[in-house]
Amino acid sequence: MKGKGSGDEGSAVYKDQSTLTLIIWLALVAAAIEAVITARYSLAFVALVTLGLSMLPVYVARWAGIRVPPSFMLAVVAFVGGTIFLGEVADFYNRFWWWDIAMHGGSAIGFGLIGFVLVFMMFQGDRFAAPPSAVAFFAFCFALAIGAMWEVFEFTMDELFGFNMQKSGLRDTMGDLIVDMIGALIGAGSGYAYLRGRAEGGLSGVINDFVSRNPRFFRKWRK
Repeated sequence: MKGKGSGDEGSAVYKDQSTLTLIIWLALVAAAIEAVITARYSLAFVALVTLGLSMLPVYVARWAGIRVPPSFMLAVVAFVGGTIFLGEVADFYNRFWWWDIAMHGGSAIGFGLIGFVLVFMMFQGDRFAAPPSAVAFFAFCFALAIGAMWEVFEFTMDELFGFNMQKSGLRDTMGDLIVDMIGALIGAGSGYAYLRGRAEGGLSGVINDFVSRNPRFFRKWRK
């Protein structure tokens, strides 16, 4: 019975995801299988790594007992797939000049939102525990730190597997960090607007969706 319940819970995790998220995962599985059949093992490896990284947040959230909004999960999956698979394997970084900007900017906005939610959770949703500007500042720092860690990841992939994720080296890295900073400001600013009650939809709506899905982490929240 326990095994059945665990299986039912696992299937429910995937049922909560959007159709597009499931399509992306299936496409990565198909790409890995096709790569193995055609003996392109490096492509299969990249596809499986992309799949694993994009699915990791699902299991982390399940372990932590957190319900992640489908729209947020889709953004994570799209970023990982767009950066590693489409960016490197399909060469989107060279084919579309704006691809790198879109990936870094979009991810920085997302991590700004994540940083805000994490700090907000620490205060159990108590809007008076810290000024909105302080919470937004820590969210901004969190997003920028993740951006810096991603640059280290790009350097590691280039050195170990011969990728060209850093492109022009220092200039590309600094450009990415600048875009990360702008995206982090947008994400953290959305959290600030949420606390001030100045926004209901858009990015602040994503925060509101997360809070409503996880009330036990925000017991002191009152609008």
